[in-house]
Amino acid sequence: MNRTDDLNIINQITRRQWILRLGETVALAGVSGILPETPLRFFVAQQNYAALPPGLYEPTPDDLVHALSSHKSFVPPAGSETDYVQPGARSTLQFFSAEDFRTITAFVSILLGDVDPKVVSEAGQWVDLWFHSAEGVRDTMRNLDPLHRTLAAAYFGEASVKEMETAHPDAVARQGLVALHQLSQEKYHADFPTLTPTQQEEVVRGISAIPSDSELKKFYELVRNQAIRGYFTSAEGLKELDYKGNAYYPYCPGCESAKGPA
Repeated sequence: MNRTDDLNIINQITRRQWILRLGETVALAGVSGILPETPLRFFVAQQNYAALPPGLYEPTPDDLVHALSSHKSFVPPAGSETDYVQPGARSTLQFFSAEDFRTITAFVSILLGDVDPKVVSEAGQWVDLWFHSAEGVRDTMRNLDPLHRTLAAAYFGEASVKEMETAHPDAVARQGLVALHQLSQEKYHADFPTLTPTQQEEVVRGISAIPSDSELKKFYELVRNQAIRGYFTSAEGLKELDYKGNAYYPYCPGCESAKGPA
């Protein structure tokens, strides 16, 4: 096989390419021992000439090895194209001050209930990012091309588009924090973060019963909605939903029999 033959193989995007890739994976996974010479030449040539980077349409050998060896686990191999973003140290706050974030974290903890403190922190960071993004979203919606706005209104409804153009959740957050501290001072003569868990719960429960047109109730509803969204997009929330994400199947799901997968 010469250089021209190698190039011809690469340019033929057919089932043969996938069979050869799977053959490489099987060899790497230890299912078979030796990679034949022709597939080897193909993959060497592919590294030199292929234009497409590895991805979901062209999985890397490590991803397919993982699919063949541990397909029952929904966690992809570390560093793969479908790996989860690993939570690290707390990111820099973008909307709340450190003191206000303590209040938000305590508030979110009450709203979410008995969950891991790390997950509460992640949900709080999402709330911080969401409020930070409010101004940019509002400005973008106000400056949409008229045709794009018409399309958005037809798809989401005029009321939803109008709300995104006029809503100021960032202002609601500022005013809500002030009102929350005032309520805490009135009931227990202390700021919300310094209250006991029982006192904090009583304050939050009281907010849920006040009229919906008050700034404090608007703040409560915004933070509650985004805290729930932040939780169910965290690793723990996805596990609770039994969300599998992007996964490779070495067999067709639902085709199992008494003899094993078809």
